[in-house]
Amino acid sequence: MANECTLMVETELPINFKCADGTAIPKGTVLELTESMTAIAVSGTTKMIAGIAAEEKIANDGKTSIKVYMGGIFKGVAKAAILIGAPLMSGATDLGRLTTQTTSTGATGLGYALEAPNADGQTFLFKLNIGASIS
Repeated sequence: MANECTLMVETELPINFKCADGTAIPKGTVLELTESMTAIAVSGTTKMIAGIAAEEKIANDGKTSIKVYMGGIFKGVAKAAILIGAPLMSGATDLGRLTTQTTSTGATGLGYALEAPNADGQTFLFKLNIGASIS
């Protein structure tokens, strides 16, 4: 996977989520909450966000848990131009790239932009704040 997020400032410690043994998850992957504190790589927009992978998960390594950041300041990749302070969510294509949030359902909000990227593919700082929503 590409477009992983990079931790810049750790504001809280990562916590354990369940994950499937047979799955591979790169460090920095935006994760989707599926059920009972279980995380998978995000699969599209309007998905409930678990957080960002704090470590790499190797497929079939026998592990069924992964450390996940639910807060912090990260560098991410924009899917399109984003205004400073805009609420964020995962993009529908180029998974892992971030875009301006268009829905306010539960934990679809990933956080908010601390910088204003003006094009697809630009990196920018954002505050991971799961559940942040548009008004």
